[in-house]
Amino acid sequence: MKVLANDGLAKSGIAALGLNGFEVDLTTVAQDQLVDYINKNNIVVLLVRSATKVRKDIIDNCPSLKIIGRGGVGMDNIDVEYAREKGLKVINTPAASSHSVGELVFAHLSGLVRFLPESNRNMPLEGDAKFGVLKKNYGKGIELRGKTLGVLGFGRIGQATAKIALGLGMKVIAFDPFIDAVNLEVEFFDGQALFFSINTISKEEVLKQADFITLHVPAQKEYVISTKEFELMKDGAFIVNAARGGVIDEVALVQAIESGKIAGAALDVFEKEPKPEIQLLMNPALSLTPHIGAATEEAQDRIGTELAEQIVSILK
Repeated sequence: MKVLANDGLAKSGIAALGLNGFEVDLTTVAQDQLVDYINKNNIVVLLVRSATKVRKDIIDNCPSLKIIGRGGVGMDNIDVEYAREKGLKVINTPAASSHSVGELVFAHLSGLVRFLPESNRNMPLEGDAKFGVLKKNYGKGIELRGKTLGVLGFGRIGQATAKIALGLGMKVIAFDPFIDAVNLEVEFFDGQALFFSINTISKEEVLKQADFITLHVPAQKEYVISTKEFELMKDGAFIVNAARGGVIDEVALVQAIESGKIAGAALDVFEKEPKPEIQLLMNPALSLTPHIGAATEEAQDRIGTELAEQIVSILK
């Protein structure tokens, strides 16, 4: 049986599938050529990440397909319910990348509070001639310890991010319309663990109380954060979006930064991926990455293994 991993698959997944008699095809097929390729090669399993879209045209016109798999959490690039109505299995790996996304959030936050994105832009240009000026400009950083992190969306990734915050000595508050309370286990290297009980509160209270806000919500029809929400935030707050492009109103974000309401922001995802707005790319108050939240070797190994286990379970 053939598996098309159109957006790639870690060696762990390839090996596990191979041991169970599956042939893995790593060809990256253009979106408009997928139907023909799947049919010509009798593909049984189509695996994607965020780049490839699996819509009704593929579901309706590829009779050999039995499974559609998403390496990651969000499945907004797949017509999930329609596929299931047509008898296809749709799988994903909701837990595999959680910690990697959480670490990226804190890579951004740690950089922002010490002006690293802007400093890294200017040191190569002016570090020799204006060292003292740059030192003064970037010498007013703040610590994360003791500050409040507000988490919007308290599922697996939100909770993984919260654990990192707790380990740093931050206070964590959270909003999630589907979760009332969580008992978080923060594990340490020597097997010890501490438990923290967190009761979710309203979105408005999170926005008002948090020094730093991180979003971990699925794609929405409307913005989760726009002008009204920015107005509720503390003056000088920071915000991170490593969830989905379009959950933050990017025009309102730039306005909030320019007005001084927001001190800085980090974006790993964008409304117009893969061509983010130039006003975002050139803004010195933004810390930017190209949608790499789950792009660690460890996360990809876990994703590959989990996908393989699910495929074998279904088809063997």
